[in-house]
Amino acid sequence: MSNLAIKAGRKLFERNLEQYQPADPMYETYVDKKGRERRRRREVPPGLSKRDAKILKSVQRRAHYLDKGFSLCGLRFGWTFIIGIIPGAGDVADATLNYLLVVRKAKQAEIPDWLLRRMLLNNAVSAAVGFIPFVGDVVLAMYKANSRNAALLEEFLRIRGEEFLKAEQERVQNPQTVKPGAGREPEEHVPGKQERTGTGFGGGWFRRGSKGSKKAKGKAPAAGPSNVPSPERGRFVEDVPSTTDNGRQ
Repeated sequence: MSNLAIKAGRKLFERNLEQYQPADPMYETYVDKKGRERRRRREVPPGLSKRDAKILKSVQRRAHYLDKGFSLCGLRFGWTFIIGIIPGAGDVADATLNYLLVVRKAKQAEIPDWLLRRMLLNNAVSAAVGFIPFVGDVVLAMYKANSRNAALLEEFLRIRGEEFLKAEQERVQNPQTVKPGAGREPEEHVPGKQERTGTGFGGGWFRRGSKGSKKAKGKAPAAGPSNVPSPERGRFVEDVPSTTDNGRQ
């Protein structure tokens, strides 16, 4: 059953990832009211712990400068392209930086092994292509392994956040793989998550009863006996006629 859940989660992940291309990992473009194209920082997916949000921002920033930190004649490139121009040593340095600055940082978010292997595959393709003189450097600038790995991490953490914001009985992904709420501190509150307290969500029957008792204290006692149950008492308290009333009858 666990393997089936992992396969289903992987298929959902791949379908969501189809919309991703190696775009800028740190910025996204949008059109303002005047029809002009603008650039803004990517928002962190909801439902993530502070740790995961910090890791994602760090990976996106590093991937941006490694792949797209500079622009020349409409072509965006980063430090990987500049360092890769050095024959041999540049390609080794690129592969090392890609792992140390991006993949190793992403591992701190407790990603599954299959996602880590996919990131390492992107790095391997980038390193292999880089050994081709000149043409390999151009292909390397277009392939952007770090941007791809940042997109992989963002999509995975997006699913993790969505699963964490759901109620436990509504989750569809394998919690051992996605790990909803991973990295969350004991007292940390994640925006959008409704926390369960000892009296239920935002109170309960007993809490509502206590509110009623407070209202009852503020009211003056009714004049004369009454056999009508008081709505201001607790839910489990009934009005029982006193013995003096029984004696009069």
